[in-house]
Amino acid sequence: MNRLALHSRLLPGTEESYEREHARVWPELIAVMRAAGIRDWSIWRSGRDLFHLVDCDDFEAAVAVLATDPVDQRWQQHMSQFVEGFAANPDGAAGQALRHVWTMSEQDQLGS
Repeated sequence: MNRLALHSRLLPGTEESYEREHARVWPELIAVMRAAGIRDWSIWRSGRDLFHLVDCDDFEAAVAVLATDPVDQRWQQHMSQFVEGFAANPDGAAGQALRHVWTMSEQDQLGS
């Protein structure tokens, strides 16, 4: 797995604060994420809905590493004042990944 999408939702009224918190994420958190195998993580927002795109070879392994890391635990605790939670998907990686439907570049590689 190289990329996966996640969906989370903000608590009402926290949209601007959430964006301010992500204007510059803690450098030590980025280091921990990279060490866990996450190459990149992007977030888009529509109203209270957040859509995440994660580039990682093994998301479940990365989540397991992060779950025991004190820096990530501190970040998750801090961000809990903004985030209602992640959408659950029992079929997805770590129970969170959205179901992949289509990727243009993958279709191009198959020869349309």
